[in-house]
Amino acid sequence: MKAVLCQNPGVLETIERPSPGTPAPGWVRLAVSHVGICGTDYHIFEGKHPFLEYPRVMGHEISATVLEAGDGVTMTAGTPVIVNPYLSCGNCVACRQDKPNCCTNIKVLGVHTDGAFCEEIAVPAGNLYAAKGLSLEAAATVEFLAIGAHAVRRSMAPAGSRSLVIGAGPIGLGAAIFSRIAGHDVTLLDTSAERLQMASERFGFVSGIVANDETAKAVMAKTDGDGFNAVFDATGYGPSMEKAFGFVAHGGALVLVSVVKDDIRFSDPEFHKREMTVIGSRNATRADFEHVADSIARGLVPVDKLITHRTTLADAPRDLPRWTHEKTGLIKAVIKVAA
Repeated sequence: MKAVLCQNPGVLETIERPSPGTPAPGWVRLAVSHVGICGTDYHIFEGKHPFLEYPRVMGHEISATVLEAGDGVTMTAGTPVIVNPYLSCGNCVACRQDKPNCCTNIKVLGVHTDGAFCEEIAVPAGNLYAAKGLSLEAAATVEFLAIGAHAVRRSMAPAGSRSLVIGAGPIGLGAAIFSRIAGHDVTLLDTSAERLQMASERFGFVSGIVANDETAKAVMAKTDGDGFNAVFDATGYGPSMEKAFGFVAHGGALVLVSVVKDDIRFSDPEFHKREMTVIGSRNATRADFEHVADSIARGLVPVDKLITHRTTLADAPRDLPRWTHEKTGLIKAVIKVAA
């Protein structure tokens, strides 16, 4: 089969490699249909991922069709599926609490092990969810949207809450969309007025704040001096995450959707006087994948406006390096793998 391999940072090439072959018991061999290009993939290409070993076949935002099921699996050939790329151990403290998304031994397809920039992959049957009538292109957006949906669910903010999403990239937009679906009054905060304009025009997020020296005042003006009930930071930028503590209403929650290597510092008196909750949000669970798929099927997620760039497996070695630097107009790029 054909695969696109990142040999080393900055080096992508198409290679031939063996297909997965007959799947092990409990596993399924899949024909990859579409795969989204994530910010993580751009970082891998650039050599900015701190824990990755090269060479690596990237790709973890996956839709596929079943080719062959291993023993003990009842899925039939031709079934369209969404792939959960988080391979968990099933035995650790997190898995025993039904939290495989933060398994202590987690392996993410395309990061810790080879992913779906290729024609076929094999995964455990438990990591596959029915595409529920979605197009296979739309099904490839479910994973990245599930990150935001999981963060919103983790916030436990009820309908009617005011929410602030910091960072209007793909993950932030996903969090904003699912915050709106949850019944929240959503405001976006970003350093780019152009991105906020795009979010308003394409997705209807008319409430926006441009990050500058007056951000704290703008937050209070938007909320009648209260702050936001739920704040989601999707920037992956330490200073932004630290400032976010000051945007949370008394009794509210800060959800850290992104992760950085830095220590995060905050004022303990400000934290305590708010009796605020700080929540980590990692990956997503089956419930989030199913919520996203159902929301797309119900027309609540404008997938056609999220996918801005398209390519093929043959052209990905040319296009991905270009899109790493040419971000204008780019929200989500999708690779069509199946012929």
